[in-house]
Amino acid sequence: MDKGKAVMGTGRRWAVDFSDQSTVPSSRDILDPPGFSRASPEQDDSANSRQKKDAEANWKTQKAWEVAQSPFKNLMMMGFMMWMAGNTVHLFSIGITFSALWQPISALQSVGKIFEPFKDNKVELLMPKLLFLALNLGGLALGIWKLNTLGLLPTHASDWVSSLAPPQEVEHSGGGFVFH
Repeated sequence: MDKGKAVMGTGRRWAVDFSDQSTVPSSRDILDPPGFSRASPEQDDSANSRQKKDAEANWKTQKAWEVAQSPFKNLMMMGFMMWMAGNTVHLFSIGITFSALWQPISALQSVGKIFEPFKDNKVELLMPKLLFLALNLGGLALGIWKLNTLGLLPTHASDWVSSLAPPQEVEHSGGGFVFH
């Protein structure tokens, strides 16, 4: 029994006592098998963890860009809905217009919360945030333009002062003919 002393008197014929360390060879005395290195699992673990962190950073960057580009879809849909609402003042067109104004304003107020899941030391969020802000400002501009086409923006002095006459209409149309 080279690994330890046989325990006598215990009734077990093949029992081994490992508490006596004098006869047990240390792990430094035993050679590694061919092709095995004790340092490689630690290096592999650090390389694997580095690859996982890089992959996670790439994924976060990709998702941040997708979130940054998402207002473009809303911009196109809102533009189509405003076009379908027409240029007359009625409940549907006013509702669509205020929705077009409210969505970008609420998105601009919560930029930090929207990009919070993507914060990482390896992920650069400045450009996605700037794109997100620009697209939402474009949506806000679209809503303000629609307010102007509906005539709901105070653009003349007569909108503020009741004693002033409204501006003269430059053009009139009727039945497909334009009169100047």
